[in-house]
Amino acid sequence: MKRTHDGGGKTAGKHARPPERPRRPHRFGVVSLTIAAVLLAIPVASASADPKPSLKELAKRVEKMHTEIETLSEQYNGQREKLKTAQKAAEAAKKTLATSEADLAAKRAKAAMLAENAYITGGLGRVLAFTTSKDPDTFLDRAATTYVLEQQQGEAVNQVTKARAAAERARAGAKARIDEVEQLVNELGGKRDKITKLVAKVESNLFSRALGEAGRPGTRATRVDLPIVGAGKAAQAARWALTQQLKPYVWGAEGPSSFDCSGLVMAAYQRVGISLPHYTGSQWTAGRHIPREQLRAGDLVFFYSDLHHVGIYLGGGMMVHAPRTGDVVRIASIANRPFAGAVRIAD
Repeated sequence: MKRTHDGGGKTAGKHARPPERPRRPHRFGVVSLTIAAVLLAIPVASASADPKPSLKELAKRVEKMHTEIETLSEQYNGQREKLKTAQKAAEAAKKTLATSEADLAAKRAKAAMLAENAYITGGLGRVLAFTTSKDPDTFLDRAATTYVLEQQQGEAVNQVTKARAAAERARAGAKARIDEVEQLVNELGGKRDKITKLVAKVESNLFSRALGEAGRPGTRATRVDLPIVGAGKAAQAARWALTQQLKPYVWGAEGPSSFDCSGLVMAAYQRVGISLPHYTGSQWTAGRHIPREQLRAGDLVFFYSDLHHVGIYLGGGMMVHAPRTGDVVRIASIANRPFAGAVRIAD
C-alpha cells in the first residue's frame, strides 16, 4: 500500500479519514438568493402603483368638491348670521356693563357721603350729649336727623351691594358675548380657508379639462326671459332674480355683481321690502312650508337633505338659481336635484 503525504508532511494511516473536499454552493440556492435580492431592491410602489384615475373618475371628484363647497358655503353663511347676532349682543352687553358700573360708582359716592355725614353728626355719645345739652330740643332735632341719616346710609349700603352684583353679572355677560364673537370669527376663518382651497382645486386646469372632456360641463348658460305670473311681492322677487342671469356664482356673495344661492334669494326679496337672512337654514324657517304641487312663482325651493342649496321657483317646473363655483345665475329644472321642500315667503 502506498503512503501519501499531506500538505503538512504527516502520513495518513490505514483508517484515516480522507480529506473533505470544499462544498460547492447549490446552483438553485444562488439563483433564489439573487432573485430575492433583486425583489427587495425594487420599490413596492412600482409593483402595486395605483393606475391613474380616468377622466370620468376625476369628473366625479369635481362634482363631489362642488357639493362640499356649497355645503361649506352655507355653513359659512350660517356662522356669519350667528356672528351678526353675537356682535349685537356683545355691543348691548358692553352698554349694560357701562351703565351698571356708572350706577355702582354713583351709589358708592352717595353711601360714602352719608357715612361721612353720620360720622360728623354722631361723634359723641347720645346720652352724654343729652345730659350736658343746654337745649334738649336742639339735641332731639339733631338726633332725629342722625337717625334718618343712618337709615339712609343702611339703604345706600344695600343699594351699593345690589349695584355691585349687577355690575359683576354685566361684566360676566359681556365677556361671554365677546368670547362667543371671537370663537365665531375663528371658525369663519377656518371655513373660509377650506372653501378657498377647494375652489382653487376645482378651478385648476386639470379638473377643468377632466370635467369638460368627461362631458359634464352642463349646458352653456343663456339669458332666458320668462313671463312670471302674479302681481304680489313673491312674483316681483322672481322677476328681479331673472334680471340677474349670467352674473357669476361666488360663495358668500349677495350682490350686486355676484351671488351664491342664498345670497340671490336674500337680494331678490330685499328688493321687494322683505328681509331674509343670508343662510339656507334660516330661509327654510322664514315662511310657510308648502307641498310641491302647490308651487307658484317666487316660492323658495330647497334641495338635498342638509338644505345646502336653494332657488326661486318660476313656474313650469323651472327655477332661477346661482348653481356653484365656476357657473352663473341661470334658469334650471327643479327635477335635476334632490328636492327637499318648498317655502312660501310672500303672496
